[in-house]
Amino acid sequence: MTIATARHILVDSEEKCNDLKTQIENGADFAELAKQHSTCPSGSAGGDLGQFGPGMMVPEFDKVVFSADVGTVQGPVKTMFGYHLLEVTSRT
Repeated sequence: MTIATARHILVDSEEKCNDLKTQIENGADFAELAKQHSTCPSGSAGGDLGQFGPGMMVPEFDKVVFSADVGTVQGPVKTMFGYHLLEVTSRT
């Protein structure tokens, strides 16, 4: 079974998600932005979601986490929770 680790930032608008993505692309620290802006409890841990396998997250999330290149920031990804920026930190 494939196992991934990832971190994310959850916000309430696509516009805010795109703004944060631009900040990261310009050198801002992902974990710091997660602490400041994410509405998910994982934000206090820099957005770290730990390890999980396929089917443990919502389908939109899974699709990106198990297909995107490791170490790249993906998003906005819309789910029932809001808009996510995702970074796959490892996958085995």
